[in-house]
Amino acid sequence: MANIRDIAKLTGYSVSTISRVINGHPYVDEEKRAEILAVMKEVDYIPNANARQLSSGQTKNIGVILPYTNHPYFDQLISGIIEAAFEAGYKVTLLPTNYQAVREKKYLDEFAAKAFDGLIVTSRANPLEILLEYQKYGPLIFCEELKEQKASCVFIDREQSIAEGLLFLKEQGVRRLGVTLGRSGRLSYNSKITLQLCRKYFPGFDESQVYWECIDAEKGKKAGMFFQEQKIEGVFTNSDMVAAGILQSYQENEKPLVVGRENLLMSELLGFSTIDHHLATCGETAFRLFLESKFEQVKIPYTFIRR
Repeated sequence: MANIRDIAKLTGYSVSTISRVINGHPYVDEEKRAEILAVMKEVDYIPNANARQLSSGQTKNIGVILPYTNHPYFDQLISGIIEAAFEAGYKVTLLPTNYQAVREKKYLDEFAAKAFDGLIVTSRANPLEILLEYQKYGPLIFCEELKEQKASCVFIDREQSIAEGLLFLKEQGVRRLGVTLGRSGRLSYNSKITLQLCRKYFPGFDESQVYWECIDAEKGKKAGMFFQEQKIEGVFTNSDMVAAGILQSYQENEKPLVVGRENLLMSELLGFSTIDHHLATCGETAFRLFLESKFEQVKIPYTFIRR
């Protein structure tokens, strides 16, 4: 297999000139560039990716820390990141943690060792202070609101969207409210603000009306059976998949009013209200913040879809 020195011998140009062509350096005569590229094609020369990374100081690879990949929330975020990254010529490496702090720390250490040019953190297992320490190694973009923190982030208008969803249920006559949430071990901001607003708008609400660890349709079915026992009239859910599972567990004439999230096709087909947080836009914006390497905090507006 040909190497860079072989290309230099075949063309008569120096190794440094060949290197500049391989790395897309602008200051190379176009006639020379065309001749060198033609010889590279003729001998089927493929540049060594590791060598190019060492030369440029970039991997053209961005890591995305996320808890898991089989969830519509993260699917939509990732789709936005990938579309923007591919357009800019970047690879995207997904780094699932399953909310394991040790595994997340391993990814952070790989970033410090220059395995990635930057990281987008869609959700985290470690305390924020630990992740912020890694900003010295390159750009970290967070997909959560970071008040009074010097860090770039893009976030959804979670508090206002939850409030609107809860008020909608209240306006429709719901008195006994049920809620589905994800992690119960360490309350996320989403869980904290949801519980706070539930108590505000439904004074009799307490945590016995919450079904925890609810992340998919199957868990939604179990939540539905739980809510039937509790005589729940309306449910504020954490995803359209969960909302669909809840409705599936009820008899046709007994279904509660539900509010989902992320405006999946199933919400339209089943006819329930949902909150579209425009997560693809959130992902695209996160990648833009990485690419521009500047401090910015961006709030993405939401759309409440009443059905």
